[in-house]
Order: sequence, then structure tokens, then C-alpha cells
Amino acid sequence: MGFPLQKRVFTGVVQGETDWRVTYSSTQICALEGSTVDIPCTYTYPSTMNQQTTEVQSSLWFTKENYYGPVDLTADSDYTGRVQYLFHENDCTLRIIDLRESDSAEYKFRFTTNQPGASVSGSPGVTLSVTDLQVQVEGSSTQAELRCHSSCNVADNPSYVWFSNGVKMDEETSSLRVSVNDENRYSCAVKGREDYRSPVVYGPKLPSVSVSPAEIVEGTAVTLTCSSEANPAANYTWYKEHDDSPKDSGQIFTITEFTLVFSSIQASDSGKYYCVAANRLGTRTSVSTSIDVKYGPKLPSVSVSPSAEIVEGSSVTLTCSSEANPAANYTWYKEHDDSPKASGHIFTISDTRPEHSGNYYCYAQNRRGRSNSTVHLTVVAVVQGETDWRVTYSSTQICALKGSTVDIPCTYTYPSTMNQQTTEVQSSLWFAKRRNNGPVDLTTDSDYTGRVQYLSHENDCTLRITDLRESDSAEYKFRFTTNQQDGSFTGSPGVTLSVTDLQVQMEGSSSSTYADLKCHSSCNVADNPSYVWFSNGVKMFEETSSLRRSAYDAPQDPAVSVSPPGQIVENSSVTLTCSSDANPAATYTWYKENVPQPPHTEAQLVFSSIQASDSGKYNCAAANRLGTRTSGDTNIDVTYAPKRTSVSVRPSAEIEERSSVTLTCSSDANPAATYTWHKKNGHVERQPRSPGTQLSFWSIKASDSGEYYCTAQNQLGRNAPKDSSVSVSPPGQIIENSSVTLTCSSDAKPAAEYTWYKERGYQPLSTEAKLVFSSIQASDSGKYYCAAVNRLGRTTSVSTSIDVKYGPKLPSVSVSPSAEIVEGSSVTLTCSSEANPPANYTWIKEHDDSPKASGHIFTISNPGPEHSGNYYCEAKNTRGRSNSTVHLTVVADSLRLHPTEDVLVRLRSPLKFPILGQRSFWSPSTCLLPAGDPKVSQA
Repeated sequence: MGFPLQKRVFTGVVQGETDWRVTYSSTQICALEGSTVDIPCTYTYPSTMNQQTTEVQSSLWFTKENYYGPVDLTADSDYTGRVQYLFHENDCTLRIIDLRESDSAEYKFRFTTNQPGASVSGSPGVTLSVTDLQVQVEGSSTQAELRCHSSCNVADNPSYVWFSNGVKMDEETSSLRVSVNDENRYSCAVKGREDYRSPVVYGPKLPSVSVSPAEIVEGTAVTLTCSSEANPAANYTWYKEHDDSPKDSGQIFTITEFTLVFSSIQASDSGKYYCVAANRLGTRTSVSTSIDVKYGPKLPSVSVSPSAEIVEGSSVTLTCSSEANPAANYTWYKEHDDSPKASGHIFTISDTRPEHSGNYYCYAQNRRGRSNSTVHLTVVAVVQGETDWRVTYSSTQICALKGSTVDIPCTYTYPSTMNQQTTEVQSSLWFAKRRNNGPVDLTTDSDYTGRVQYLSHENDCTLRITDLRESDSAEYKFRFTTNQQDGSFTGSPGVTLSVTDLQVQMEGSSSSTYADLKCHSSCNVADNPSYVWFSNGVKMFEETSSLRRSAYDAPQDPAVSVSPPGQIVENSSVTLTCSSDANPAATYTWYKENVPQPPHTEAQLVFSSIQASDSGKYNCAAANRLGTRTSGDTNIDVTYAPKRTSVSVRPSAEIEERSSVTLTCSSDANPAATYTWHKKNGHVERQPRSPGTQLSFWSIKASDSGEYYCTAQNQLGRNAPKDSSVSVSPPGQIIENSSVTLTCSSDAKPAAEYTWYKERGYQPLSTEAKLVFSSIQASDSGKYYCAAVNRLGRTTSVSTSIDVKYGPKLPSVSVSPSAEIVEGSSVTLTCSSEANPPANYTWIKEHDDSPKASGHIFTISNPGPEHSGNYYCEAKNTRGRSNSTVHLTVVADSLRLHPTEDVLVRLRSPLKFPILGQRSFWSPSTCLLPAGDPKVSQA
């Protein structure tokens, strides 16, 4: 039953006599979807008028009117089988069963009598509001209270039942207390009407994060979007890993309802971000998403070693470094030299000369940009002073392998006597570092503990370092101190030691079945050593510097991971990641089984909004120069709510009483749907003959007649939007500058949200059900379609063509030839105008009544001076007309005269006129020709 909101007596339309009356017990009634409502009503009229007994000839209820008048509810297809008139004498009560939300309207009673003009409508009528149950959620961080609620003041204090994940619970109360984060889905219904349940409420599902654009470049706008299925809708909070507090809007980025927007992202913003989705039923945290900001090289930093004065003959090393992503490549130039001096971040000049002085530039470059810095070198020529104080190194550049032992040979000399005193060495040491302005003895440096030996003997100062490490790369200097005043001497510049690791270089083509491996060092290793090889950590028998191996030894078998894990739901964001242990790093290619389309060539295969058609088996291939390995198949099973539900009837011919009839329901769903059959006047309590899909009548009766429908449901929902349709208003021809409205509609519950698109357009045009052109233009012509979406699915309408009609624009007129038009030549006039439908063209000459030609081209084959003048091109269609003017001037040809009377010709140069049988009169500048056809030639 319906539930009245207020009670008062209302008198309907009064036409003259006050005895004409329609009375409603209530003008506002609220009722629940699926229930039955009675709208009480009485009416009165005068028993006699104009000496004639009054008789009621017809009566009806209505909510709509058409050209002919009110539409009887019993004839309205929206109410078929659901309306009863409980009429008795003056009682006009209306009953509506199986209420729908679309039944919300104003209802009026109307009766007609035999009296002239005596039709009475009770107006205003009764406003009926049909509403659905809703679950309200309140609570704390650990528990939530669910309350079954209706906007109607439900009478009779009904009992409620609750459902958890679609299964009926034991509780029969208006409220329910549940634990937060229990991952269940709850709904409620009025007891006895369990088929009409409230929308489901549940905590957030695992959020997904999408990043736009795919490649992130410093200074650009970047948007992170968090989405999670939840009811009530989730609130979102953003975090960056290793930051304690959540992100707030500020100058660096802006946070909207579910996005984190960097208006101008910086390198310092790189890191891992995640979002938290929360409502009163739970909280879920997304997987972290890495943000790797690419940027061009920053201003390089250049250092010079040694940093002291550079002496002729010594070695100097320039080092360049720059922050960049991806890592920068370095090139060295000297000022005024066109060709580069070196590549790599280190540039060494081994034997400096004065001509090496000057400005040097380090250029750092990657695919995002380039930057450079300058350093100045000054090489000082050697000035001979006291030659008896000396440290001599056999080599100033030594390269050695990691893990090996290196000797740095050295000798030193000093004067045996100075200032009448015998010179004695009091101490000596090697150093690579200074501390407190003094050298640090290598034997006391913790970085070299147990690995340094001084092989000193008389004037030999050789240094030995064992078990070399890459960190030992440095400049080493020997220093000795004597008993003489200021008798300390350091051999500077020292010896630069470079410690490097062995590397395996690989050569081979992608089509080759083998690869050549070469054991390589950047050092020129002396003594031509032998090399040994290891395979999977096991020593091999080969002892050569190179090795040929089958390409199928590498990379390792790729692994595929799917994010987010677990169930994949249509329209969610899904990422497949391929990884393989390989050196050099592998490149990746993705394939889908039985799909010939071009493969995807990134380590990650990203579906920003995955569709059912994306289901299938995927594998990836990892490849480098050593070979290719393919992963096993990964099955992607996209789940989605039922869609395209349809019903078939067997037999399809006319149905006769006592025959067998089977109704079959089918839909596209994953996982498979379960089905429930309904009859328009209530739920059909029949068990299908086979699970779910069929409703069978073994011996059908007349009472079984009616309208049947089925609902398809799985764990993801039921009844996605029906196919969307588009209507255009006003119908018919669309005229430029008129107002045009496109309306998108779809039968959906919950109600659909709409988005409008234009074919070949990249951005949505509108997110409203109506797309309105207040003054439509020719440029708006094209094909439009709309998409209808709710949480159960998405459907797209067929494209609708919009063809805007308009009158001709101002025509464009061209003349060919465009130069001077000479008498007797040909001239063509061409006219064109934008118009829809296409224009027809007419040519008119000024002061001439009749048109000269039709069509957009007008040709005058043999023009004479009389053809000079203004010509009009008129373009015309059913929407209007427009014209343009062009002026023609035809010039007489002076060398082709045909005088019909004497002509006086002015001459620029003397002419000779051989005219047989006639006279000519010469003068320096003119010649008088008699009428006729003279021949003229130039002297």
C-alpha cells in the first residue's frame, strides 16, 4: 500500500454550480517501489439540470494529455495490467500495483455527464512519489551501523530484512551493526517484498592508480587518478612513500576529488605514490605507482685534477658530471676547435704542453636536452731550479684490474750536503688524500688496511697495493722529509691509478643463432694473460679471451605479473609487467593468442579501461643479443555484469491453451548470470526446468496470459543500461543559426550518466543527457554519438548525422586569363560559393535583363569591346542567395583593325602601308586610313 503524507479535503474544479465536485482524501502520497497504492476519491454532481436528469457517461484517471484530451490510465501502455478503478456509486478510488519509480506523477480524476459541456476534472490532482529503499551508513572506525531508510514516512511500522552478498540474513530490524572492512555487500528490503531491495552498500575495493601522460617530462602537467568501486562513494587521500603526512593542495600540485595534479612536475617529485580510498564501511590502499620524471641535463659541474698549478709534462684529468634523466652522454671540446676532443665524463691529457692551455667545454646531452660548462686550463712551462731534489715516477698513468696487485715504481734524490750539514731522510710516505692540510699516510688510511706495502731500499720508493678495488682509483704521490730546513719534497703531479673490472662484450645479430663473448678490460693488460670462463658459476674448460656460445643461453625465462592481482573487472585499469634477468638488459614484446595485430613493445602492457574483448591468453618475449625467451601464457579473464539480456519463446507461433510453452532467458555475463523470472503483476514463483534460464508451462492456461520478463544477475550486478538512443529536436531539416538539441536516453537502473562525442574528435563534448547548440553552425555538421554508463556497464549509441543547411556564402569570382583581355581572345569566369545544399549559379551582365549563362563557369569565346562591363554571379539554393561582381575590360587589338570608316591612327614609329589601288596620307605621327580592309605592316 502507499503511505499518505498529509490529510485534507480538497475541492476540485468547480464549473458554475457548486454541486460539481471531485474530492481527494490526500493531495500528496508517497509509496515504495513494488508496493500497491490506493488513491481515495469521491465526486458529486447535481442530480437534475435544465429539467434533465444528470447521468455519468464516462469516467477515468489520467496523468497525460494529448491532442484529443486526457489519456485514460487503463489505455496507457506504461500502466498495462497494473491499474484498477475501484468505482462504486460516487467512489472513484484508483489502485496501482507493482509501483515503479516512473509512476511518480500528478494523477487526476475526470468524469463526463449527459449535460451540455459537463466534463469535470479534479484539478489540482494527487501527487504520487514512488521511491526506493536506501541504506544509510553511520559509525566509527571499527563498526558501522546500517539503517534501512525511505524518504516516505512508512506507515504500519513494517519489518525489514537484510541481505549479505545476496544471501538473506536472520536479522529483521530496521538497522544492522557490522564490522568495518569485512568486505561484504549489504542491502535491505521490506519483509514480504524481498524482490525490491535497496542498492548494495560496501566498502572500497582495491583502488587502481592511472597516470597521464605515459612519459613524464619535467615542467609538464601530470595527473594521477585514483579509482575504487565503493558505495557510499569513497573519499581519496594521496601519499608519497617515505613521507609521513598525506599530500595537501599547494603550489606544487592540486588535489581534487580523486586526482593528484602536478601543474609543472619537477625532478624532485619522482618517487612512489599511492592512494587510500575510504568510506564508513572500510579503507583500502592502492599498490604504489612509480613516477620517474625525465629531464634534460642540469648545468654540468667540472673539476680539474690536480687542482694546483699544471706543470708542463704532467698529467691533468677533467671530470664532468650533470644531473639528468635519462643519464647524460658527455662530449669535450676546446675553444676554437671544431672537432670534439673526447667523449665520456672523464677527459685526461697525459703529457701537457703550453699549447694545451685554453677554455674547454663539457657538453652533457640526453634526448630531453643539453647543457654545457666551461673550464680554463693554464699549463706552466718547467723552470729548472735546484735539480738535486727530485721524485721520479716510471709512469704517471697506470691501469690495473680489480682484485689484482699493482706496483707503482718510484725513485728519489736529494743533495747529500747542504749548509755544511749532511742530509738525512727522516721520514717518507705515500698518500692519496689530505686532511687538515697534511697528507694522510696510506699505511694509516683505513681504506687500505692490510693492502699497502712500501718496497723502500736506499733511493727506491716503490709502492705496492694488493687486492685492488675500484675505489682505489686516485692520484698517488710520494713525499719525503729530511733534516734540512724546509727539506720536505713531494713528487707532484703524482701517478694516476685507474682500477677497472673485466667486462664481457657481446656481438651478434638478432637473426643469428650464436653470440661471440669477449673478455675485455679498458686497461691495456700486459703479459697477454689467459682468461677462464664460468657458466652459471661453474668453471669451464675454455681458456681464451673470446667464447662463442649458443644464443639460447639467455635471457632467463620471463615472468609475468598482473596488477592489481585478483579479479579483473571490466572498465578497471590493469597492468601486465614482463621481467627477465638479462645482461645486457632485455627488450620486451607482448603477444595475444590468436591475434595477428602488431605486438606491443614495452615492458608493461597497460589497459587503462579493460574490456571483455581484452580477455585471452597473453605472453611476452624477452630478447637481447644472446637470444630470446618467451614466458608461459597468462590468462586474463575480464569479469562484467550481465548485458544484452534477451528472451525467446518456443513455440514462436500462436500459443494455444493446454500446449507446452518454454521461455528462455540469455545474457552476456562473466561469471555466468543467474536468472529470475517475473510477471508484470508480480513475481513468478516457479522453478525453471533447467537451472535459471528457462520458465516452462507444461499445460498453459488462459490465466497464464500476461507480460513476462527476466532479470540476469551475477556478483557484479544486474541489468546494465539498455542500448542508448539519440533523438534530435526539432526533427527534420537543421538550419544554420537555429537552436538544436540532441538528447541521449537509455533504460538503466541505477540511472545512467551520459557523455557526448563527435566522430574523429578526441575530447568529450558534454557530460549531460542533452547536447545543446544554441546557434548551430555549418562547422557543427558531422556524426555524433553518446555513451551511457552506470556501475553495471556501458553502452554506446549508433551515430547520428547532423547536416546543417545554410544559404550560399559570398561567392568568390576569378577571371582567366587574369592579364589584359584582348579583343578576339577567350576569357573564362569562374564562380564558387560554400552552400548546403550546393548552390546553383547564374551569370548576369549589368543593364541586361536576361541571364548570360548558368553554371559556375561562364566562357566568352570571342570577346569584343561590347563585352566590357560588370558581370554578376548569383549563387542560390533553397536557403537563400548571394552574389558577387567582377569587371571586364576588353582592349582592341591595334594590329588587327577592320575599319568600316576612316580611322586616324597615332604611330609610335614609322609604318609602311602597301595599299593597292588606294591613297594613303603620311605624316610623322599619324596616318589616315580610308574605310576598307587595309593590310598593315611595320617598316
